Amino acid sequence: MLVAAAVCPAPPLLVPEVAAGAAAELGDARTACSDALAVLAASRPDLLVVVGAAQEGGGYDQGTPGSFAGFGVDLTVTLGPEPGGPPSAHATGTTLPASLAVAGWLLGRARWAVAPVAGVAVAEDLPSSGCGLLGADLGRSAERVAMLVLGDGSACRTLKAPGYLDERAAGFDAAAARALGAADVAALAAIDAGLAAELQAAGRAPWQVLAGAAEGADLAGRLLYEDAPYGVGYFVAVWS
Repeated sequence: MLVAAAVCPAPPLLVPEVAAGAAAELGDARTACSDALAVLAASRPDLLVVVGAAQEGGGYDQGTPGSFAGFGVDLTVTLGPEPGGPPSAHATGTTLPASLAVAGWLLGRARWAVAPVAGVAVAEDLPSSGCGLLGADLGRSAERVAMLVLGDGSACRTLKAPGYLDERAAGFDAAAARALGAADVAALAAIDAGLAAELQAAGRAPWQVLAGAAEGADLAGRLLYEDAPYGVGYFVAVWS
């Protein structure tokens, strides 16, 4: 059963070595992510499931490496501490996608050692119904499950945003922030996948996986951070 969740943004720029001279711009977001991970640790989970968007879905073992070499930085992370045991039969990936690499960096920064870690990449185009079913399965994967969910809002908030300016983006992000801050499972499940794709909101699928996992868990939410640097909506929220 899901006992706690943390929602964090997924940009590699969250990693100071990647952001370089612009690292200070996301300092408040990093602090909020650290606070969110502390809530997960305090929930005393039996398993931490890390969920992030990728081009293809798949499972990743604890200790799977991820690299930021594609962003010009010689930095390697792992998804939680290396367990030293045999690989899981459920794992399909050997290298973390970018969203889970960011999660690996966050977990390393927090020195996560509270519970075993499992990674799940969600295909960006997975339908809402599929996200809900996947989330429900993940929520039943241990007696006490915590989730770390990586995902961004729209990428169309300004003229210089990756997706250019779209007047629908601000409203989309405001609704997402309200849903994440209120742990509103129904509102997250109802996000229009087509609109999210048009606005390049990579968090849609992971958020809807969270909604599926949280159905019936009766968790309360709190929004710790909301901003749109670089024209992309970034949110940090905790559910417990």
